Amino acid sequence: MTTLWEYTVGEAFLTMLWFFLFFIWIWLLITVFADIFRSDDMGGWAKAFWTIFVIVLPYLGVLVYLIARGSKMHEHAARDAARQEQQMRDYVQSVAGTSGSTSAADEIARLHDLQQKGAISQEEFDAAKAKLLS
Repeated sequence: MTTLWEYTVGEAFLTMLWFFLFFIWIWLLITVFADIFRSDDMGGWAKAFWTIFVIVLPYLGVLVYLIARGSKMHEHAARDAARQEQQMRDYVQSVAGTSGSTSAADEIARLHDLQQKGAISQEEFDAAKAKLLS
């Protein structure tokens, strides 16, 4: 006797394949919408047209968008990655300070400014200066 809920290995494979394709479709749809809205080379009406086109005819809209503007999508992604890289470098340099890229003379000048402001004493200034010069 066969049961109503028989599920073969082939059917499980097809179910996983369809789920995977559906997941890729959602990812692709989000990527296209993100590119539409971050494009600074398109005007508002062009963005509205592409958005409506992708919503009304999703499969055809995404396919046409990828064909028509696929190279621009790559340029936008590369530009955003370069901008994020530069922001990360700037942040790391600002947090780490400038001790690795300054000379001893710059550090002595900074210490002198701290001494003039009263943040460090003459003895602390002399000790730090001696450490820098050694």
